[in-house]
Amino acid sequence: MHSKRVSLGIAGGLGPEKAAALAPRLEEAGFHSLWINETPGVNALEVAAAAARETEALRIATGVIPVDRRPASELLDDLARLDLPEDRLTLGIGAGQRRRGALAMMERTLEDLREGTAASLAVGALGPKMRALAAAQSDAVVLNWLTPDAAAQQRREYEGSETDVVLYVRTNVDGSARERLEEEADRYAGFPSYRANFERLGFSARDTVLPAAGEVEIAPRLDEYAAAVDEVVLRAITPGDHLDEFLRFLPLAG
Repeated sequence: MHSKRVSLGIAGGLGPEKAAALAPRLEEAGFHSLWINETPGVNALEVAAAAARETEALRIATGVIPVDRRPASELLDDLARLDLPEDRLTLGIGAGQRRRGALAMMERTLEDLREGTAASLAVGALGPKMRALAAAQSDAVVLNWLTPDAAAQQRREYEGSETDVVLYVRTNVDGSARERLEEEADRYAGFPSYRANFERLGFSARDTVLPAAGEVEIAPRLDEYAAAVDEVVLRAITPGDHLDEFLRFLPLAG
């Protein structure tokens, strides 16, 4: 396995059964964490609980739960109901679609979660104000859609802080999934907040994926990302979201 912390990210829509089958294989392969994206109609914590039951040391994380739709009280109820192992859980949260008052909402949510759980707390952050909030009040910040140089630059904002810098990188190693990967990049590039962010940063969403355009191997650029941040989450884009496709991906990400 890679010498730096490398994790796998999946969509919550993959479901509890597949996550439970995948998690022990990740643990055996030496991955640091399994990150589960909360997708519409899916409770990422229920998927996380299924994965946690099948593992002993693998960290389980959510990346990220939108708290404009799911407040702290609901998340704490889920943690209690699902009996998640808080000592190896990272609860990743984000502002969702909230724009006005997003920082205040996130600050209150982090305070409420601190009082109710021992799990690590991570903040999905795009702009500098949310990144600053993450540095002040969370255990980790979750970044997205950055080149290695941009990731390294944002990592420097956390020098002297105990906040871990986690970066999601959309990844495929199967040529037949390349179109899906680029469609995912183009979809995010169409969101107003991301579009404005890409314009500020001077690159496109497609410039951030693995492997880079025209390349086949992910290892060289993965090394660059791993050198830039504390943890790289390979958000694997496969041809059909089948379990065997993720299993074939694991040794290629080592």
